[in-house]
Amino acid sequence: MPSPSAPHRALSDRVNTFGQYLLKRYGQRVHKLALNAGFTCPNRDGTKGHGGCTFCNNVSFGPNAKRSPEIDPQLDAGRGVLAKRTGARRFMAYFQTYTNTYDEISVLRERYDSALMHPDVVGLSVGTRPDCVPEAVLDLLAGYRARGKEVWLELGLQSANDDTLERVNRGHGFAEYRSAVTAAHRRGIPVCAHLIVGLPGEGHAEALTTLDRVLELGVEGLKVHPLHVVRHTRLAIDWHRGDYSPLAMDDYVAICADLVERTPASVVYHRLTGTASRDILLAPDWCNRKWAVLNAIEAELFRRDTRQGDRADTLSTHRLVNTA
Repeated sequence: MPSPSAPHRALSDRVNTFGQYLLKRYGQRVHKLALNAGFTCPNRDGTKGHGGCTFCNNVSFGPNAKRSPEIDPQLDAGRGVLAKRTGARRFMAYFQTYTNTYDEISVLRERYDSALMHPDVVGLSVGTRPDCVPEAVLDLLAGYRARGKEVWLELGLQSANDDTLERVNRGHGFAEYRSAVTAAHRRGIPVCAHLIVGLPGEGHAEALTTLDRVLELGVEGLKVHPLHVVRHTRLAIDWHRGDYSPLAMDDYVAICADLVERTPASVVYHRLTGTASRDILLAPDWCNRKWAVLNAIEAELFRRDTRQGDRADTLSTHRLVNTA
């Protein structure tokens, strides 16, 4: 069995990963380059609420959270690092930090165009909330796809359970996600749904239910990561009080393996774990060991002798948008 301590990077043998999808499509390595475009969030500026989600310290999700919103310097710096580390010569501009469709359409167009003007940037991956994708934004993204650009709409759902979403002060429900996915699919825009495993009050069964509801609507990509407790969040207060206990790594690995098995092979996994830096991470401590977690997921699938889609028979008829 593969050792969970050494990064053998064979997960793509059993999971349809985004890296492999891009390699097949472009015939070479294409890496996502995270950008901070200077946007905020309606759950922080008072439109929906203040302070954001109970788990949110955006530095833990976006390493560029403190950078200048100027796009060109970020692209230049990121390209140099990734090219040296991986040999990549083509990139996806990943608008990651906060809500990247939450501004006037003219501002969004300027930010997106700034990234796409670079010939080595093949497209956009735009992270946002399900309640922040009006028709004009979707039309803009569809226009880039019509020009041959790779475009993904990344929707931060986290859970399909409205009670959970209210508990973490998310500021939207599953209905907003359903509306956003339906509108995106009408325009042929592929959707990547973000899901968090281990939210307060949720365990194994809730994770599977969320996956099933997302697949029922149709989805082209998935991002899954464990809930981690980071400094300066309301979740950190709950954790200190003993009101929240994070998942053990073995439990997370088992849930992820189940999710992978239930996911049709055509769906692309953009991520199967998430990390936070040691300076802000409070718990669980295994959340700063990316490759240990990924290797453990691969080892669990190897132990079961299964791969993505092996338990997805009942979901195989769900409509998926052609991402080519």
